[in-house]
Amino acid sequence: MSGTTLPSHAHVVIVGGGVMGVGLAYHLAHEGWRDVVLLEKAELTSGSTWHAAGQITHSTSSFGLGKCVDYNIGLYSGALEAETGQAVTWHGCGSFRLAYTQDEMDWLRHTLSVGRALGFNIELVGPSRVAELHPFYNLDGVLGALHTPDDGHVDPSGVTMAMAAGARQLGAKIIRQCRATNITQAESGEWVVETEQGTIRCAHVVNAGGTYARQMGEWSGLQLPMTSMTHHYFVTDPVPEFADLDSELPVIRDDRKVSGYIRMEQKRGLIGIYEKENANSVWHDHCPWDYENWLFEADYDRVMPWLQESLNRMPIFADLGISRDVHGAISHPPDGNPLIGPAPGVRNYWCCCGTQIGIGWGPGLTRELARWMVHGAADISMRDYDPRRFGAYATKDWQVVKAHEDYKLRHEIPFPHFNRLEGRPVKPSPFHDRLKAKGAVHEEVYGHERPRWFAKDGVAQHDHYSFRRNAVHDMVGAECRAVRERVGIMDISGFAKVEVIGPGAEALLDRLVANRMSQKPGGITLTHMLNRRGRIELETTLVKLGEGRYYLVCAAFFEQRLLDHMNQHHKDEDADIILRSNDWAALSLNGPKARDVLSACTDADLSNAGFKWLTAQEIEVAGHKLWAFRMSYAGELGWELHIPRDNALAVYDALWAAGEPYGIADYGSFAMNALRMEKGFKGAGELTNEVTLAEADVLRFARTDKDYLGKGTTLDPDLRWICAYLEIEPDGIVDGHGGEAVLLDGAVVGATASVAFGHTIGKILAFAYVQPQVNVPGTELEVVIAGTPRRGRVLSEPAYDPQSRLPRTDIAMEAAE
Repeated sequence: MSGTTLPSHAHVVIVGGGVMGVGLAYHLAHEGWRDVVLLEKAELTSGSTWHAAGQITHSTSSFGLGKCVDYNIGLYSGALEAETGQAVTWHGCGSFRLAYTQDEMDWLRHTLSVGRALGFNIELVGPSRVAELHPFYNLDGVLGALHTPDDGHVDPSGVTMAMAAGARQLGAKIIRQCRATNITQAESGEWVVETEQGTIRCAHVVNAGGTYARQMGEWSGLQLPMTSMTHHYFVTDPVPEFADLDSELPVIRDDRKVSGYIRMEQKRGLIGIYEKENANSVWHDHCPWDYENWLFEADYDRVMPWLQESLNRMPIFADLGISRDVHGAISHPPDGNPLIGPAPGVRNYWCCCGTQIGIGWGPGLTRELARWMVHGAADISMRDYDPRRFGAYATKDWQVVKAHEDYKLRHEIPFPHFNRLEGRPVKPSPFHDRLKAKGAVHEEVYGHERPRWFAKDGVAQHDHYSFRRNAVHDMVGAECRAVRERVGIMDISGFAKVEVIGPGAEALLDRLVANRMSQKPGGITLTHMLNRRGRIELETTLVKLGEGRYYLVCAAFFEQRLLDHMNQHHKDEDADIILRSNDWAALSLNGPKARDVLSACTDADLSNAGFKWLTAQEIEVAGHKLWAFRMSYAGELGWELHIPRDNALAVYDALWAAGEPYGIADYGSFAMNALRMEKGFKGAGELTNEVTLAEADVLRFARTDKDYLGKGTTLDPDLRWICAYLEIEPDGIVDGHGGEAVLLDGAVVGATASVAFGHTIGKILAFAYVQPQVNVPGTELEVVIAGTPRRGRVLSEPAYDPQSRLPRTDIAMEAAE
């Protein structure tokens, strides 16, 4: 027994005593919530944490994750021990990530750019510098390396015990040898946690169950997608060459040859391997409750090709024996990112699980989760970690397929727009097969298949990966020209689509949206929903279909977030919230010839007088009723058509036939992104939970003459940063990918959020969050792309059609008049 009696109530109960659960207890206490109880079925760290190798690196191309990693290294290297008096055994040996190919060098250059934005101690070096600091590594074929001198490794148990001590010092209770057996929600909204020692009730419950997290979720009717994959590392006999070293050698990350890492473990060698084929998963249905400090027998056959190569790379290991093999299970979600945030469809059930790199990512992510729970929003974008990014399509069998894929990609190059193909298609639209036959290369968004681009002119119909421009660049350019000069059509069925119906629909929505809602049937409003911290939950298009009937459209991955936000702020209004995403398909028709094409398929009056900009009408197209919205994300004359699924393909075929005389073309999300950047339209990369409407510079979509959730803080003029719109000089080779440092007079003043080449204007365009004083039109600055500064300039208006005349008027008719 732990010596602490189980109380009957707590504000928060955390179930799971690994680095994630303990890290959350520690950070909740630091954020001011002290009535926290953590339950652990055995001893702290007895799950996946205890067998972790404990490494951490600044080598990450994720801006948000980079913030977490930097915080973690500061915590491990002194702050935590100073606070608690508990030793964590930090080894600040630094590390190298090696590159053997130009693609790997490009990856390192991009990582260097992101690291510069974050203020990391990071440099790109040649093989001679690696040899100087690590003379025992075989560098044959190595072109260069990313050196991160502040990296290291730490004792996983020491870190966890230190955070546990810190949590206890601030009033949190930790109860060991107390297994939870069920978690249910009472009618009052309280969570009821049943344990071997009794029952405890709480306002908030947290699933930090590690390899048990998925089956724990099932207690509460939740589907939390993750699968336990097994990973090896090996410790050699003592290495004679290490005996007299005065300092520890840097960690080597060799993604290509070793598919893992090599470092010192005191005077021994440690080799970790993520095999790139024949990965192994366990416990698909149930992780045994009595497993503590559990390891599997080593499977040398599975890892032998990479183990042999590790000995080639470290010849001083070749004649040594293996003194210890560690083969343990680690949770892998379908996309490799942890589940950090609210569980879907319920209130105050939080996920803190699915973390494959707990020591490297854990404390920083649990700090952000604590901020989310206590204050209403985290301080980094949580889009990649929000558990609601998966839907009902993430079945158990699919989870296993995707976890195997993720494990094998662990040490592959994270190319921009990397497309994970296993288990696809998930939710194909009615247009999927037709578009695939026409050359579409699809991507998956919240299970939906969406076209990225279309292969033509002999370009192979598959993803072409590079940090540099490649054949896809020209394909996207052609699609952009089709939309700008003729007419383009795009499958946008993947958007989340929700109807709100009833006498109380307007009152419910008006409390949640920042903009003024249209009072006329057919009115369209672009608006945002905020959390109580005044940060952006999501952007949505809000259409008044009729009295007491509204239709909301937002990015696909925000579907569950939108549903949860409305349901959890429902105040007994007489309104029903109905999901339409799977019932309705959608097309976007854009370009100067869009009216000509659509008018050939309908008797509706499509003139400016008969169908005004930012209005909606129910019309017939090719004999099928649908809703047409006159709006354009491309910034051209255009409509969105929302169509009952069964009629959608017939509508597409009719529009295509009508458009052929005008040179109609299919286009995909890559072209759509470039077109919206030319118009200066902010997207999901800019409108995140990190920022207020003022910081995102979208106050024109907010009203001061109405009340709405988050209003008091979102209008605060005291800005931490602001979203600037930039043009950057291209070099014809690399255009940037987001997260790059923005410099003014050589000093870092911000980082890019989205970057794309504007094919119409011949410049790179970017949104960047910068220090407020930098956001002055005409300001000359630099953006570090692929490790090299480029000239840039702050723009005062959209790069294309700055007065937005094209989507709102008929330019051809005006010219004739």
